[in-house]
Amino acid sequence: MTFDHGVFTVSLDFELLWGVRETRTIESYGENLRGGRRAIPQMLDVFRKSGIHATWATVGFMFHHDIAELKASLPRVRPHYKRPGISPYDYIDAAQSLDPLYHFAPELIALIQEAPGQAVGTHTYSHYYCLEEGQGVREFEADLECAVEVARRAGIEIKSIVFPRNQCNDAYLAVLSRFGILCYRGTQHGQAYAASDKAGQSRFKRASRLLDAYVSVSGHNTHALEDCYRAMPFNFPASSFLRPFRRRAAMLDDLRLKRIKDAMTHAAIHKRLYHLWWHPHNFGRDTAQNIAFVERIAAHYVFLRERYGFVSLNMEELCAIGVRHHANDRAPSAIEATL
Repeated sequence: MTFDHGVFTVSLDFELLWGVRETRTIESYGENLRGGRRAIPQMLDVFRKSGIHATWATVGFMFHHDIAELKASLPRVRPHYKRPGISPYDYIDAAQSLDPLYHFAPELIALIQEAPGQAVGTHTYSHYYCLEEGQGVREFEADLECAVEVARRAGIEIKSIVFPRNQCNDAYLAVLSRFGILCYRGTQHGQAYAASDKAGQSRFKRASRLLDAYVSVSGHNTHALEDCYRAMPFNFPASSFLRPFRRRAAMLDDLRLKRIKDAMTHAAIHKRLYHLWWHPHNFGRDTAQNIAFVERIAAHYVFLRERYGFVSLNMEELCAIGVRHHANDRAPSAIEATL
């Protein structure tokens, strides 16, 4: 399987409070969540103007409109995590109401769905932790069944998954095709990025990842497209997490940008995949600075597209290439076949 161009893909973990509920509260993090909602149309505008295609991995709970609708659609079996406080079901069962601003987003999902080049994938139904004690494949299957069904009712056919907290459980990959899910975002290469439960995320790993955002500790982290298609479900691994603007580190932003641009350029020249990801709520504060930073990345993508034929494809479009290849037992002549 050969490729005529490198590929730039973006994925966003769209989760609202469900993704941070175990460590944050509405009082402590509400500004980020509200601001993240407002930032989404701005991100979509940057993507539209620059031709960037992205996958929005969305927590299935957020398709609902209110707590009554949510409670009527919960899975038949649920995980019973050993670590206290991480199950959303205890939180839901105890609630009389849930503020839609922090828990539900059907209108934003529809906005994303209608935007050019954007696709909606799943971030599981419940922000499910695949490597935590107290859950297994049976509970994971029940979660996915709900995730696929709630999306189907919104007119969305789920083809991709991003595992919450990047807890990619290889033992669960065989389950995905049963639900029509054909690709996933694998973990970034390197020991600091290896999938694990929370206990496995040491301070050293976190510090290594932070340093790697500014200087090349782990390399460019671009990926040979041929490798992504060796087996189904297809793995389109992460290359870098786009860390949000921090006023205390603002003087290092040129380094942060150079780190990303150098890797994008490497992918464009060598016809490889570069996969950038972040959460919308990361842009909830200092939104103007974060959007301006994405605009600089987008401008570099446009430059690489014009100079090297760099192509932006979302995970679903990347997946379609692999499906055609496997169906025909031959490689497409070029990535242009998907455009």
